[in-house]
Amino acid sequence: MPRGTRQDLTSPFRPLGFQANFGRMSEKSIPVEAAEAARPGIGVSVAVWRDDRVLLVQRARAPFAGVWSLPGGRVEWGERLEDAARRELLEETGLRAGPLRLVSAIDAIHREGDVVRAHFVVVSFTGEAEGEARAASDAAAAMFVTLGEAAGLAVTPGLLDVLALSRPAA
Repeated sequence: MPRGTRQDLTSPFRPLGFQANFGRMSEKSIPVEAAEAARPGIGVSVAVWRDDRVLLVQRARAPFAGVWSLPGGRVEWGERLEDAARRELLEETGLRAGPLRLVSAIDAIHREGDVVRAHFVVVSFTGEAEGEARAASDAAAAMFVTLGEAAGLAVTPGLLDVLALSRPAA
């Protein structure tokens, strides 16, 4: 039987009108705790380099409020990773990205003691962008810095590794 039919319950996509059968439980009767099990969010970021300087933004909101990072944010449902990266760059800095190149994927985990407060898988891109950078959306500030200057700032986990990987060849 072809995937995506009513009888194929292993399909990751549910056909229109599909109703799961959980015995006496319906999808609506699943406890909220089970339905909202903690799992990582998916985010994107963009390293925009100009000469030997990279654009960083200071995060205005939790998690990591006040910390410096690459422009970026959450991937919306149905949005391609590269499209999300372009949208986030524009929203946070006003810059329009040119061609982008995939750099890496990292775990950004925010802990308070032994408790995980936030966990994102962040897919990072690099590329050029047109315009003058300005802080907007959920960015408190925006500035171009050298790698050495970035190392002296409070930055998100894994940022310095992503910067090293994204740096254009000399």
